[in-house]
Amino acid sequence: MDDFNKESDFEAALITALQRYGWEKDVLKNPTEQDLLQNWANILFENNRDIDRLGDYPLIQEEMEDLLEQIRRLRTPLKLDGFINGKTVSITRKNPDDTLHYGKEVSLKIYDRMEIAAGQSRYQIVQQPRFVRREKVLQDRRGGLMLLINGMPVFHIELKKSSVPVIEAANQIEKYAHEGLFSGIFSLVQIFVAMNPKEALYFANPGPDGKFNPDFYFHWADLNNDPVNDWKVVAERLLSIPMAHQLVGFYTVADDSDGVLKVMRSYQYYASNKISDRVSKNDWHEGNQRGGYIWHTTGSGKTMTSFKSAQLIANSKDADKVIFLMDRIELGTQSLKEYRAFADNVDDVQETEDTITLISKLKSIDPKDTLIVSSIQKMSNIKEDAASKMRSKDLELMKSKRLVFIIDECHRSTFGEMLATIKATFPNALFFGFTGTPVFNENEQAMTTTADIFGDELHRYSIADGIRDKNVLGFDPTMVMVYKDKDLREKVALQESGAYSIEEALEDPTMSKTYYRFMSSAQVPMAGKREEDGSYVRGIEDYVEQEAWQTDEYQWAVVDDIAENWRTLSRNHQFHGIFATSSIPEAVRYYLKFRKRYPQLKVTGLFDPTIDNKGGYALEKEDGLKAMLEDYNAIFEQNFDIGGYAKFKKDVSARLAHKTPYKWVKPEKQLDLLIVVNQMLTGFDSKWINVLYLDKMLVYQNLIQAFSRTNRLFNINEKPFGSIRYYRMPHTMKRNIEEAVQLYSGDRPQGLFADHLPDNVRHMNATFAEMKTIFKSAGVPDMDTLPEDTPSKAKFAKLFREFSTYLQAARIQGFTWNKREYSSLIDVEDTSEEEMIQLLPTEDDYLILNQRYKELRTGGAGPGGNPPDDGGEITFPIDPYLTEQNTGVIDNDYMNSRFEKWRKQLLDPDADPATVEETLTDLHKSFAFLTQEEQKYANIFLHDVQTGDVKIVDGKTFRDYIFEYIERAKNQQNKKISTYLGVDEVLLTNLMDAHVTKDNLNEYGRFDALKATVVREKAQEYFTKVDKKKLPPFRVNNRVDELLTKFVLEGGFDIQDPDEEEQKNEASKNYHNTCK
Repeated sequence: MDDFNKESDFEAALITALQRYGWEKDVLKNPTEQDLLQNWANILFENNRDIDRLGDYPLIQEEMEDLLEQIRRLRTPLKLDGFINGKTVSITRKNPDDTLHYGKEVSLKIYDRMEIAAGQSRYQIVQQPRFVRREKVLQDRRGGLMLLINGMPVFHIELKKSSVPVIEAANQIEKYAHEGLFSGIFSLVQIFVAMNPKEALYFANPGPDGKFNPDFYFHWADLNNDPVNDWKVVAERLLSIPMAHQLVGFYTVADDSDGVLKVMRSYQYYASNKISDRVSKNDWHEGNQRGGYIWHTTGSGKTMTSFKSAQLIANSKDADKVIFLMDRIELGTQSLKEYRAFADNVDDVQETEDTITLISKLKSIDPKDTLIVSSIQKMSNIKEDAASKMRSKDLELMKSKRLVFIIDECHRSTFGEMLATIKATFPNALFFGFTGTPVFNENEQAMTTTADIFGDELHRYSIADGIRDKNVLGFDPTMVMVYKDKDLREKVALQESGAYSIEEALEDPTMSKTYYRFMSSAQVPMAGKREEDGSYVRGIEDYVEQEAWQTDEYQWAVVDDIAENWRTLSRNHQFHGIFATSSIPEAVRYYLKFRKRYPQLKVTGLFDPTIDNKGGYALEKEDGLKAMLEDYNAIFEQNFDIGGYAKFKKDVSARLAHKTPYKWVKPEKQLDLLIVVNQMLTGFDSKWINVLYLDKMLVYQNLIQAFSRTNRLFNINEKPFGSIRYYRMPHTMKRNIEEAVQLYSGDRPQGLFADHLPDNVRHMNATFAEMKTIFKSAGVPDMDTLPEDTPSKAKFAKLFREFSTYLQAARIQGFTWNKREYSSLIDVEDTSEEEMIQLLPTEDDYLILNQRYKELRTGGAGPGGNPPDDGGEITFPIDPYLTEQNTGVIDNDYMNSRFEKWRKQLLDPDADPATVEETLTDLHKSFAFLTQEEQKYANIFLHDVQTGDVKIVDGKTFRDYIFEYIERAKNQQNKKISTYLGVDEVLLTNLMDAHVTKDNLNEYGRFDALKATVVREKAQEYFTKVDKKKLPPFRVNNRVDELLTKFVLEGGFDIQDPDEEEQKNEASKNYHNTCK
């Protein structure tokens, strides 16, 4: 791998590589936006010289302005994706030379996703485009590289040399976006690429309203999901033509449901291509129905991948119809909306309300009817319905078409018979399956595996791949022991020996033998196991009667555990949980228990609402449904009934996923816990679900599917993993978890499970020790200020982020600062030697370090300050979550008690000076909790106390004095700037008190109103004194704007005082003269 010590050398090498992979040799160097607009106009002219378009008359500036106005109106990458991929765009001709079309609307071809490295497609490289500042106080910028397709800048690439982390290139892109540089023609950028020679990240442009989220910065990977980082390989596989053209044309998705542009990950690209290639090579008369299956782990974006596969097939015209088949329940909640959200137009994806509509869509030759979404249940009835309604001709017409079926969640056993019926109905159709949990020989259903039904595995992206790439979260499963192992073992030993008591069992030799066998964990383990010959050896839990897991005592213990841990696991009701139970009667009983003992928790249930009167619990089920609906209606002001249960389910689904109409739902309108039996444990996606409670036995695919409800990405500081708490037969469930993980991780379970609490405590100790060393080496052992050098700050920033991640995970697992030692044992099955882990950092240490981390943004110099060695430019990543969080109240009582003790000693003429100094040192140590600004004024105050320049008032705390001093200093700063510039002091104070940001500085014209009060003559005189040369009048406004903006946004600072400096200089001169 090449190393580059200069960014310019890396840039030159990448340009050469891109030219080798399809990009034009002529490079556009340092163009302005106007230069790029003219370049686009030239290409549009060359590509639209037909007589009914532009003819021989180029586009003039006014017409290009019209195009720019269309771009401004669309504004977001989401909308502009449709502009770019719309093939053509309309303008009104304003070139007077074009007499044929003047004043008329003409359609211009701008880009054709199908003209890859062919036709009229042009591929240009832009080197260091010039960005003009969007605001006066900012500065002009030069970008890295831009890649233009047909004159439109669709890729923006930022480069860094070998020694600079790639995240800095991504941060630079974010900074440019924040400054508003990606506007005008630059708002057409669809994909950002951040690169250094050893690593590359690519991500979709979030647009002016979106957020840059590092969780969605992707590495490209090869077919086996191994990340590709060498810059040469990235240039060849990601940025080359045709790949770059395809990425913009086919592999970006404008997702209307989330309101953002998305770019596909490499594994999604490979899977989509595999399917479309298979279709293009299919012999439709051969009768081979097995197209293959895609194994992509749950949560990795299967819906988007399956949609893109269908869209590629439809665009290529290699099939007449592409039909998505899914379970009717998922069809009714999320899937149809998702497919439509991904489509260029809503009408591109057709719904089928009934079999008649389905037949009509399948017969249709309208291109809009190419992509069809239906339920597998409805499709399996099509032959029977066609026969009963005398539509055999329709059936024959449908059979004659080239049909591709894509089946979502194809592992489901319920699909077997229905799928067989569909295959028999359409013998020449091609079938593809998508699943996160294929059926293998180990977990085959009715002697059938996924490969038996669909054919070869076309592409794999396992759960281990997803966790490694940080595309999904790992899991933290916890055994909750409702019954003690000893009690269960004793109960089974007595039961199997036939004895009524231990005494009876021990007295009878036969009973005794059996009793001791079951009491021995070596002879009968808690969980059973399968031998190599296939036989099953039962464990203690297999002998326990099912009633043990259904008693009120057991259920109350489960309910109490959920409720008592709710605040911690849900992060104070921020997230929601799913509670899976074993049967509908048990679900109803659990619901009633929650309602009785914990009415403050907002709980409801979802299960099959059918009342068939066959079972013995029909009345209890109906009463349970009634209670749930009545409570839900009352809490959330709804009006659902059993007859409209499907609508109730949709509402619950939307509320849990924070989807429309609950995108911005208030906490009091959020659902805390959903109780289910089978529903919502597969196919339901919500990043707001972070915990799954299980009183249900699950194995293999059903277990991984259920666990995966919790693994959607969120802010890593708030949701580091998906939590699982399981109660029923806990040892057997632990075995089931291990077997499922082995099967679905490709036997690579690294990272699949989150670190346990003892591991996180060890990590906290290690990172804290490293941070202490950094501060000690920098000569700041009390950690009361940041190190001065940037490398130390960067290392501290990295370590504190890691420490915070471990801390957040540990908190969810039961960590508290009050507990100072933790056992190394993970659970009751952990047979390793116990070690007590002593916690090194205290909560005070954490609060001090968090204060230092917050100061990284200002370099540790407080408001208005800059890092002493890097000019204020932050060159390492800072997590805004950690800088904005409120860590709690500083220990004012401790600080005040130290101050009062020191003050009394000062007043005591008999006090030992060493003791006084020791108390003062102790007080200074407590300053570490304060900001640098607060520390500054605390020291000034202490100095005034020592010199007697301050009057101590009873009842005033040490912090009160600090804030008083700060307030006085702020007022003096305001007064000084008012005196020198003539600015209105009241308006200035009001603006400062509003704590404005760059974005809302001039809200309601308040900053303009402030500037209007400036006395220009005073301002000119001030800047002339500061510069020591006369400031021209025309420069006064700019200097005033710069100084006032900086002063307000930084919370005030001591501006340069030329009069004071003059007085000092005069005094110094007089002193030297006197000495002479």
